[in-house]
Amino acid sequence: MNPRSKESSVHKLSPAGDSLVQDHLAVEEPLQVIVDGRPLAVLMRTPGEDEVLVLGFLMTEGIISDINEVKRIDLEARENHALVFLDDDHECDWERLTRHLFSASSCGLCGKATIDAILQNHPAIEYTLELNREVLLAASKKMRSVQATFEATGGLHASGIFSKDGELLMLREDIGRHNALDKVIGESLRDSIELKDCFLLLSGRISFELMQKSLAAGISFVAGISAPSSLAVDFAKNSNQTLVGFLRPPTLNLYTGTLADD
Repeated sequence: MNPRSKESSVHKLSPAGDSLVQDHLAVEEPLQVIVDGRPLAVLMRTPGEDEVLVLGFLMTEGIISDINEVKRIDLEARENHALVFLDDDHECDWERLTRHLFSASSCGLCGKATIDAILQNHPAIEYTLELNREVLLAASKKMRSVQATFEATGGLHASGIFSKDGELLMLREDIGRHNALDKVIGESLRDSIELKDCFLLLSGRISFELMQKSLAAGISFVAGISAPSSLAVDFAKNSNQTLVGFLRPPTLNLYTGTLADD
């Protein structure tokens, strides 16, 4: 069985008549992240690709900046647990991270103790990627065509990394928007993929946290199928990121930055 979805009986009510049918549900399970013996976070995620999820989470939380700072990640010791072992020489700011972080699938900021814990210091983008409009407009169709679990359940978000020429390099789905993004960031970290010449496409609403995670990974161009929040737009302006929303061919909204053919 696909661990990302499971079947469930549901009563379908309609004017044509009521019936009992089989539906596919997106799977949601907790993943306890423990770093060097310290409980760090519980991520409510769709199982699978846990290694890259944890790598991306560690990077976007500011715990690591390089994959060499991670000695190993043990996913086999206990079910739904990720035991992270950092390099002996890596220094971690545990005082800043001392909180029980519960990342709910609807909001990756839930459980943060203070606003200061949310605001991480990352330098603004120096190199901005300019894309042609047609490359962007074609990307949404390419992403939707490979969202297999979303097609079955209708319940997963997706993050896709594209080359500047519009080639889909990787796509990951998850019950949480922030988890899907952490997965592609973690995969790029694991596979040494440079993201400054790539753009990110998000399947849903663009929040402040997704912009912050993108900046932590060095992504200068972020696009989404849905709307950005006001804080996401403000963040993009301050970080020199290009932000596109409502990417629904043949139209798009350009909130910050410029396109190559403008």
